[in-house]
Amino acid sequence: MSYDLIVVGSGPGGYVAAIRASQLGLNVAVVERAELGGICLNWGCIPTKSLLKSAQVFEYMKHAGDYGLTVEGEVKPDFEKVVARSRGVAEKMSGGIQYLLKKNKIEVINGFGKLVGNKTVEVTAEDGTKSNHEAKHIILATGARSANCQIFHRMEKTLSDTAKH
Repeated sequence: MSYDLIVVGSGPGGYVAAIRASQLGLNVAVVERAELGGICLNWGCIPTKSLLKSAQVFEYMKHAGDYGLTVEGEVKPDFEKVVARSRGVAEKMSGGIQYLLKKNKIEVINGFGKLVGNKTVEVTAEDGTKSNHEAKHIILATGARSANCQIFHRMEKTLSDTAKH
């Protein structure tokens, strides 16, 4: 199928660009290899903030008396439930993005997107099948991952060796 725009990646940059393009009248598709919302929403920023909020509430509860509140019994964390809440928050937000894409008539193509031509994206589905999709415009919004730079490991060794002397 041919589109006006294909966005590779559905993180905060990708899904927003796709929605705006659709609102401006373009026929849009989004290619995503994992969960809608990207790393930030599903594994990074949002789940981390959810975990931090649980820690904050725990801290407040330990000091409830400072706020004029009485808590009976011991306040203790249940890590399984804390993590489950964090995952639930991420899943709910990813579902919200799915809703917005559907509402804006944006096709979601599941798989790994690879630019193979001037106006062509090859998508490899989870089962290994490949399909080509053409578009007048393509946005690569694949986000980023952390990487270890070897120079920093050497610097760390040099700094730690220097600190020993």
